Amino acid sequence: MLLENLALTAEQQVASPTVDLHSLDTLWFQVAGTVCNLACSHCFISCSPTNHTHEHMPLSQVEEALAEAVELGVKEYYFTGGEPFLNREMEAILEATLRVGPATVLTNGLLLDPERCRRLAAMAKASDYSLDLRISLDGYSAEANDPIRGEGTFARILEGARNAAAAGLNPVMTVTEVHQENASAEGRLRFLDLLRERGIERPRLKVLPVFQIGAEAERSGAYETWQQLGESDAPEGSWDHLQCSSCRMVTDQGVWVCPILVNEPGGRMGERLADTLGGFELDHQACWTCHVHGVSCRT
Repeated sequence: MLLENLALTAEQQVASPTVDLHSLDTLWFQVAGTVCNLACSHCFISCSPTNHTHEHMPLSQVEEALAEAVELGVKEYYFTGGEPFLNREMEAILEATLRVGPATVLTNGLLLDPERCRRLAAMAKASDYSLDLRISLDGYSAEANDPIRGEGTFARILEGARNAAAAGLNPVMTVTEVHQENASAEGRLRFLDLLRERGIERPRLKVLPVFQIGAEAERSGAYETWQQLGESDAPEGSWDHLQCSSCRMVTDQGVWVCPILVNEPGGRMGERLADTLGGFELDHQACWTCHVHGVSCRT
């Protein structure tokens, strides 16, 4: 009897909780698939120039999802990859999106030349909705950033940010905790000072933790077995603080629960948004990072 009770207790401890979709407020698009012009050593979905796990989404596929999203009451749209601006239809995709809601693009900034930034700014000005650019940077010097994102990227990223700001698009600079000091108060101030020095008068900064999957698992190690959510971890008995309670991710291969798990077979929930409105079992260790660090990928 004692052994049976112990076994039952262990089973209860490892049982994964389920998060309900409270409301579908945010829709993500893996618009560039896993194809990127960089191969960052901490990328949780291992994007690179040769990774074709997910391919570019054509405008027609995005428009189909947008139409369904409008019917379901989606309030905002995010575009990621890979590198979104590798998708040749990206600007047309943004035009279509800005007709129905605000849009944010997550980019490495390397393709933000002055002419593209001027076109994007004109697009934003013509819309009733906002257009945001989130540009990734992983250190406040080339010595810190380039070993993570690639040789010469520090200068090119800041040039793209400066081009966006000059066109009237004040970018959000996104940094990860790939270097421990990035998230410190001093580290944040150093990033803000760096951006001001580069001519961005009102710098905006977002700091995110790293997820120990994909390339990051190879770089620094995978999750420990104890890093797993249980029912008792829910604050006040609810998981509504997690982004997956209000978002879904569309790729060229269907709809996933969130932007983090697009390489995980268990993260796929269906073909269309209507197929994905139920709950999701929080059995992946990346869910632990979202919970513990209070992650929201939204701007």
